[in-house]
Amino acid sequence: MKAASIQEIKQELQHLNLKEVQDLCLRLAKYKKDNKELLGYLLFQAHDEESYVQAIKDQIDELFTEINTSHVYFAKKSLRKILRIVSKHTKYSGHKQTEVEVLLHFCQRLKLSGLAKEKNAVIHKLYLMQVKKVQKLNAALHEDLQYDYLRQLDNL
Repeated sequence: MKAASIQEIKQELQHLNLKEVQDLCLRLAKYKKDNKELLGYLLFQAHDEESYVQAIKDQIDELFTEINTSHVYFAKKSLRKILRIVSKHTKYSGHKQTEVEVLLHFCQRLKLSGLAKEKNAVIHKLYLMQVKKVQKLNAALHEDLQYDYLRQLDNL
């Protein structure tokens, strides 16, 4: 069975009434947690991007306190988990500024945690890749925002 394209889905949705669209959205939200989270973001949080960013930052802070530093392997797994959560939430938003802010916060927390030292190559490379990603995203932003974020990047 072949999946329909976005254009085909869009055309078909135009022919449905409001009740049918609501039923489809609810049915879609039942089957995947990601769909439910995206729908929740679009309905409840998309209008207030600043509080959404703050909620993501708070979640990052909480996850950093839970990192198991007894062994480097567990620390790496925890950092990858945090990055998966960060990328999922920034994907919901779709704003480059949100992604830059959240990734900068992640990098700052990683640097403060002391895990990004050169003694562990994998964690250090993960840190450097996120910094490089922030630099790339920053280039697409408005000049005023670029300057503010570049100053934060220089501190890293």
